[in-house]
Amino acid sequence: MSGHSKWATTKHRKAAQDAKRSALFSKLTRVITVAAKEGGDPNPDNNAALAAAIEKAKGYSLPNDKIKTAIDKAFGAGKDAANYESVVYEGYGPAGVAVYCEALTDNRNRTAADVRAAFNHSGGNLGTSGSVAFQFERRGQITIQKEVCADEDELMLAVAEAGGDDYEDADESWIVYTAPTALMATKKALEEGGIETHGAELTMIPTTPTAIEPKDAPKVMRLIDKLEDLEDIQNVYHTMDMTDEVVAALESE
Repeated sequence: MSGHSKWATTKHRKAAQDAKRSALFSKLTRVITVAAKEGGDPNPDNNAALAAAIEKAKGYSLPNDKIKTAIDKAFGAGKDAANYESVVYEGYGPAGVAVYCEALTDNRNRTAADVRAAFNHSGGNLGTSGSVAFQFERRGQITIQKEVCADEDELMLAVAEAGGDDYEDADESWIVYTAPTALMATKKALEEGGIETHGAELTMIPTTPTAIEPKDAPKVMRLIDKLEDLEDIQNVYHTMDMTDEVVAALESE
């Protein structure tokens, strides 16, 4: 078990998302509503998807009253009813980078048109279902602040005992990876072992990163940003290999 270098991708995306906090809150509440409705239970103790959605929302400091409102909306009626469905869009961006988008929408035609336009305007191509999914792996992801656990040997032992698969150094925090079904159990075990966590969520990790020229990195990220700006898009994952040169190119923009 050892640290690895996937964090650069997440770090860049989180910085962009934090700058759009209002829009992010709207997306987080939509995820909570859908998880509550599809799970058929407003109690996160009995609804694993809802528990994960709430943990992700708390990681981005979504207020408790907004979380409650989002859950209540799942069981509303009439104009208060939630009618979202989950849709996945896949395609290729500039330089052959695979892009995987998760959406929650109440209008498939509108969302598909918006996603297609984003790909076309950025020099990419929207593909068919399954065209890039095989290049990603679903994982659970837990954040632990280093002020809570600064010692890597202590963390390594704690992660192993809690059932985690791996971890990585993310500057001021650690990122712990788990099997999707083990996310909440691992989080609970870490906390019972005295390690406070700071958010837990499901994510998609590229299995084979795509090597690109640093000059192409801003083009890829412009597509990612366009997609993340869409109201219906919840998460955007890509295979761009975040080397030091690529990160430097992005930070110079």
